[in-house]
Amino acid sequence: MSEEKNEVGGIAVDRLRSLIERIEKLEEEKAAIASDIRDIFAEAKSAGFDVKIMRTVIKLRKMNAADRDEQEFLLETYRKALDI
Repeated sequence: MSEEKNEVGGIAVDRLRSLIERIEKLEEEKAAIASDIRDIFAEAKSAGFDVKIMRTVIKLRKMNAADRDEQEFLLETYRKALDI
């Protein structure tokens, strides 16, 4: 009888429950981290920093140099094409 409770329709119930609970825990941690990040951006804004530019800088720092150079080249090309 205990085998029936541990498996339903070919699904290992305990394993599924464990995976779901781990995901839920990580989602809670992710929400807490997102809140902390929002707080830091609010702090930066109150200190006079431009948050939009900070987000752009963070995005650029995540990119490798070649991708960053390509993006900057394309941006400059488009700006010239549009006379901006």
